[in-house]
Amino acid sequence: MPTRRDFIRGLAAATGATAGSSLLLDHRALAQSSQDPRFLVVLCASGGGSIIDGPLAIPASTSASPDTVNTFPDEWVRSWKGSPFRVADVSGSAIGAIPASYAVQPSTFFERRRSELMVATLTGTSVNHQVAQRRAVTGNEAWMGRTLQELVAWQYGAEAPIPNVHLLAGFGFNEHGTDPDVPSWAGGQVVANPAAWPLSLDGRRGQPHAVSAEVLAAIRAQRNEVFEPATRFDRVFQASPRLLEWKDLRGTPQQRIEDADLITKLMYASDSDSFPLSAFGLSSSPSAQAVREVFPDVDRDPLQAQAAMAYLLLKYRVSVSVTLGPGFDFLYDDSGATTGDLPLNSVLNPPLAFDVSHQGHRAGQAVVWNRLYGVVDGLISLLSAEDYGDGSSLWDRTMIYVATEFGRQKTRPAGAEDWGTGHDLNNGVMVFSPLVPGDTLRGGVDPDTGLTYGFDPSSGAPDPGRTTAEAEVFAGLLGALGVDTSGSGLPDVPAMRRS
Repeated sequence: MPTRRDFIRGLAAATGATAGSSLLLDHRALAQSSQDPRFLVVLCASGGGSIIDGPLAIPASTSASPDTVNTFPDEWVRSWKGSPFRVADVSGSAIGAIPASYAVQPSTFFERRRSELMVATLTGTSVNHQVAQRRAVTGNEAWMGRTLQELVAWQYGAEAPIPNVHLLAGFGFNEHGTDPDVPSWAGGQVVANPAAWPLSLDGRRGQPHAVSAEVLAAIRAQRNEVFEPATRFDRVFQASPRLLEWKDLRGTPQQRIEDADLITKLMYASDSDSFPLSAFGLSSSPSAQAVREVFPDVDRDPLQAQAAMAYLLLKYRVSVSVTLGPGFDFLYDDSGATTGDLPLNSVLNPPLAFDVSHQGHRAGQAVVWNRLYGVVDGLISLLSAEDYGDGSSLWDRTMIYVATEFGRQKTRPAGAEDWGTGHDLNNGVMVFSPLVPGDTLRGGVDPDTGLTYGFDPSSGAPDPGRTTAEAEVFAGLLGALGVDTSGSGLPDVPAMRRS
């Protein structure tokens, strides 16, 4: 069986690709495209982030039905001259049934980052969490069931040790595509615990009595050449593609990971009594301090831990696609409590993330959006400070796609300050990147109904009579990332990429 590198470089059996066909059908072109990569971060708005509670907030004075549509008091809403974005600074004393006060001010984030934001409205096709999550990364199976993450990894990750990493598990955002032609190495590698994961990336170091590299090499040779070939299992399944792939992964790819010292480079944890790195001959990453300054709660906040690892994976060119996001677990910080009540902003993640909107829509949306804005802000800061090596920054080549499965109902009981909402197909997505038109809205929102409407894929002009499909957003994201989609049958959406 050919090795991964042989497969990439086209030394395997002929693929049947012809001149002018897509790069993603011709493996010989992939190694070249990996020399000029783009990077994708999929930030999952788990539970259903509502775009009209984010950058498309509706001031009450602009709506014909302000009391029954999800609008905000004018004095809460911040806008900027010449910008299509409006956000609401919100505070309250409870998040649904949780008696915890909160106060968020997204306007400060948008003041800094709106120039790197494009919003594209769309209408989805499912309000089932798992199904809609998958469609957010496949465009509703728009290209043979391939995912955004797989396509970026396939085109740009040929030389990356682990091209496609998923730091969030158990969601439809993480599912593998259904096209068997996508090479297995481009599929997502799930990481359950970012802090401990680097310990698994070296077969020798980090043990109380680590063997020498020479001894470990001899042990592996004995296993590969003597012990396993003598087993009945190996004799029966020696031609199995999966077994051959597993043996190949234990060879050159594993050695590359160990030689790259990823057990150190990805170790954002600091040496402590609870994580005694020095006692096992290990140390923190050279970038650990910088990461922890931007994400100071990595030890207690799983989302900040994911964000820290996402940056390190891109910085050290371990991956070209990283997926992360909040889980559905309730997470709070009561370290500052002096009474029985939770302190202000102590709820880090409400139960079910955005889906807490079933019980408390306005509060839940405000808290979780603010959580995601913090991750986006931190990643942009770190990536912008990372020199790519050609005079540009790593951020200049990166896209953060805020993927959400669906929106929420647009109406509310008359005059309600907080209420519960169900799922709604109508919504939009946020894309932060120098690769897309900044401070730009593709589509629009009707202030009288709260419903978004579509845009012309070529010009980007808003079109109130049109809805934008999942496949169009999927194609637009791939186009902005420079992924070759020729022969895919996908629509061309130039309005979603920077000229």
